Amino acid sequence: MENEPLIDDALKSELSGLYRAQGRHYHNLAHIEAMLALAGDYRELLGDPGATEAAIWFHDAIYDSKAKDNEAQSAALAEKKLAGRSDPSRLNRISAMILATATHQLPPFDDAAATRDASLFLDMDLSILGAAPDAFDAYERAVRREHHWVEEPMWRAGRSAVLKNFLARPHIFHTQEFRQRFEPQARLNIARSLAALSIGQGTIT
Repeated sequence: MENEPLIDDALKSELSGLYRAQGRHYHNLAHIEAMLALAGDYRELLGDPGATEAAIWFHDAIYDSKAKDNEAQSAALAEKKLAGRSDPSRLNRISAMILATATHQLPPFDDAAATRDASLFLDMDLSILGAAPDAFDAYERAVRREHHWVEEPMWRAGRSAVLKNFLARPHIFHTQEFRQRFEPQARLNIARSLAALSIGQGTIT
């Protein structure tokens, strides 16, 4: 059971279909592929690469921009689809990692290796914040398109609150590796986006 991949080709195909759904301008297959590439970059630091890969594949499987429980729904889907593929404690770890993407606060794991994996996983999810300016701007526009139904004043207020929350943290990223690679640019990108939102541009063009 442990030797078999948690995410086989059939499951990848099924999940890929969800990520290709209409209206997914950012939370799509390209986001998953970018995270999987980062998981490859830092594979030697992961205690359980297979569990981390599973968390990546499932973490945005359910995505409705009007819903408040996407993470819980995605975690539930993971529990259902992965049942019997590994031991319950490992599956619980995957579920907790998915749920943590709601706040990007670390799950209260007792195990140091699990905490490390969750730290890297959450940092991979936020790495777009520290992307090159043009890629970050494209991300901001894509997220706005996913929330096209939100009126502009509400969008500016809500998006500003989210970005200010990240900027107010002592560190945006949990791990030293990601802080060195992405943190300075992330802070520049967020500050630039907040400035645009404050003067009513909504998204950077």
